[in-house]
Amino acid sequence: MPASSTPAPPIDDADFWSALGAVRSAIEHVERCNEAERAALADELRDLQDLAVKLRSGRIEIVVFGEISTGKSALINALVGEQVASTSVRGGWTKDVWKLDWAGAGYRLPGFAESQVVLIDTPGLNEVGGAERGEMARQAAERADLILFVCDSDLNETEFSALSTLAGSHKPILLVLNKTDLYSPAQLEDLLGVLRGPRLASILPPDHVVLTAAAPREVEYIIQSADGAERSEWRKPAPKVDELRGKILEVLEGEGLALVALSASMYAADRTDRVAALRVRLRADKANRIIWTYAAVKATAVSLNPVAMADIAGGIAVDATMVMNLAAVYGIELSTAGAGDLVKGILKAAGWALVGEAVASYGSSLLKGATLGASTAVTAVPQAAAAGFGSYIVGQAARFYFEQGASWGNKGPKSVVAKILANTDKRAIVDRLKSEIKKKLATNRHGGG
Repeated sequence: MPASSTPAPPIDDADFWSALGAVRSAIEHVERCNEAERAALADELRDLQDLAVKLRSGRIEIVVFGEISTGKSALINALVGEQVASTSVRGGWTKDVWKLDWAGAGYRLPGFAESQVVLIDTPGLNEVGGAERGEMARQAAERADLILFVCDSDLNETEFSALSTLAGSHKPILLVLNKTDLYSPAQLEDLLGVLRGPRLASILPPDHVVLTAAAPREVEYIIQSADGAERSEWRKPAPKVDELRGKILEVLEGEGLALVALSASMYAADRTDRVAALRVRLRADKANRIIWTYAAVKATAVSLNPVAMADIAGGIAVDATMVMNLAAVYGIELSTAGAGDLVKGILKAAGWALVGEAVASYGSSLLKGATLGASTAVTAVPQAAAAGFGSYIVGQAARFYFEQGASWGNKGPKSVVAKILANTDKRAIVDRLKSEIKKKLATNRHGGG
């Protein structure tokens, strides 16, 4: 749904408008990507567009988080007042993230006519084979405004680790001790002392630990009739979630709009970073494929050309074509002359570092001329490796230049090339090029193979 489909709320809050601006900026960042990048970022774009609608409508999302079988779905049913979330006596019943409108929450974000509170049910933390479900739950908590972390006993290591991680999001967390009907008053007092004790003191305040019995076990009642006869009847007590409901409303009344703005800002910032990182990776991958392709093309052309010195000129032309293709990857317009100048500039910056490759290529070319091409079979592979390695370095330097927006930044070309050479495993590259060239020569009847 486009962000513009929901009208902006008539409120005057700087944090809210800043958050909405951050979300819009993140959406525009994705929309400016090329077609392939937008396809890879389709999920991120959809999430950001939904977040924009969430903001503009004043939707508050409360995620219910915790291990399997702690009663998360039952808790949602108790809060909503009807059987809307699936429950089961066996663990791991919730398979996906579910959003449920909590119409009876009794809260509406001030200034938002369409404001609603949504409860989000998530898969359990420790689902068997549930790595994907765990990631879904993490993402739901990431964009939530308030987190309900449900447990039914003292926290184990998995729960404590998850709760600590969630606390790093700086969002309010209510630790919900569910199934309190299973404990005696003395046991419950001891358990509360642990959950409100030093171990969790740095994660959440003691008053953020609340008690519930979302689906109390049946209780036997002895019913006596008028004639004195007795009969036994099992009844299921009403859920006990009033304390939790009251605490949720207290948090929302105190900081509802601030929570929505904070969550949106953090989520937009995270997605912007992800988009930027993915965009860089996709472009780098494509650029590296181009570099390898042209390094092999150049090496093959040099190794198979029996005409003295013609292979050197042809190699420079190949490098210039490679650079033009790299410029296109980064959306930078570059003329043929400009590409040639950039190649020459990189080679000049490389200086003596590539002299060995140049000498090998030049010497092999002279040998071809002296023998009228008869030495091609002898010189082909080392000459090809030298030419290909030089092309690889030129390509990597050009990639850096384009990544910086057609600029060397504050480093300068010599510094960039020196760093590339220092971080390059020359032997691995040369061996790979040699292997590819030998395959080319073996299938070429003019290659001397």
